[in-house]
Amino acid sequence: GQIQLPYVENLPENAEATMDVPYHIIPYLKIAHDGLEQGISNFLQTHKLDWIIHDFAPHWLPPIASSLGISLAHFSIFNASSLCFYGPTSPQGLDRYGVRTLPEHFTVPPEWIPFLSNLVFRSFEAKKLFDAMKQNASGVSDWFRVKSTVQGCQVYLIRSCRETEGEWLDLLQELQQKPVLPTGLLLPLVQTREDKEDWSRIYQWLDKQENGTVVYIALGSELNLSQEDFTELALGLELSGLPFFWVLRTPSWSGDSDSVKLPDGFEERTKGRGLVWTTWAPQTKILAHDSIGGFLTHCGWSSLIEALQYGRPLIMLPFLYDQGLIARFWDKKIGIEVPRNEEDGSFTKKSLADSLNLVVVDEEGKAYRDGAKEHGEVFKDKDLHDRYMDKCVEYLENHVHMHEV
Repeated sequence: GQIQLPYVENLPENAEATMDVPYHIIPYLKIAHDGLEQGISNFLQTHKLDWIIHDFAPHWLPPIASSLGISLAHFSIFNASSLCFYGPTSPQGLDRYGVRTLPEHFTVPPEWIPFLSNLVFRSFEAKKLFDAMKQNASGVSDWFRVKSTVQGCQVYLIRSCRETEGEWLDLLQELQQKPVLPTGLLLPLVQTREDKEDWSRIYQWLDKQENGTVVYIALGSELNLSQEDFTELALGLELSGLPFFWVLRTPSWSGDSDSVKLPDGFEERTKGRGLVWTTWAPQTKILAHDSIGGFLTHCGWSSLIEALQYGRPLIMLPFLYDQGLIARFWDKKIGIEVPRNEEDGSFTKKSLADSLNLVVVDEEGKAYRDGAKEHGEVFKDKDLHDRYMDKCVEYLENHVHMHEV
């Protein structure tokens, strides 16, 4: 059945997902989501359920589920290493390690990570993260949502696999004092959304390029780049001399005034060598094409999985959430992070162009290209990931009614 999202002031009509709204409107989406509490509660009272699979947002769900004897499986789209860095949510864990109260606490490895790790936030990321940890317009901080839903669940499902994050999955279980189960990487199916004509245009363009030379650029659906960053990015692409396919979707919600502008003459000067694509693009299909030699990405976990299953090396430019941690985890293994200013996150067109050339064509970057192919073997192993999923399903079947009311 369907439970209607309630009307919330400031939230555009039909907005249901984070990609439908700008970053600063996301809290209002959470208010609407919190407004589902009554509807969901009524539904649960009238339907006999064993499990609910949920994400971090419904902080109000555990007490309802508990009173009805329904078990909760918290499904996280974050990977285990990022979740470990964020730290324990259990009262015991918080008592033992205390709470990080300053942005600079996030720029050093936390004391609960018992092995060597370069997972830290840069100064500019820590400041941004810190703002997100605070109250937002939804009245409830994201940290509180995470804490409530992790503490209230019976099993913690993580989109990951032991082959890449074994020690982190073990550590997460210890930190959260909950059974942690990797779901495998849930490989995206090649999209079936056939905009026949669009895809054939893209395909024809890619087919004309030499194998392994094209830079594919896509920086996520929630990303708002400043005009300065955007200009450096465009000029860096131009300076690199490499062929490129740039997905530059203007989000449905942005008016002309707040969208960024390409540098004057950019499209004319790069004509023939680069394509700027402004509508929806079939990312998985593009990454699968042999012409792609590198992926300039914001390092969202989903994008990384899509790229690595085809063994594509990465040029990493993280901006939000745990993207910086993901970039540090994979830096120098399957590509490199673009050098940035620690304090404000800015980068220059030259550092971007050099990074692109290093990863895609330079002899010195061969190790990154090889590394991406090597890691790609695990990422593309569909049978392996299906087995993880089977184990999760089996676990849920075997652990019905874990807590008797």
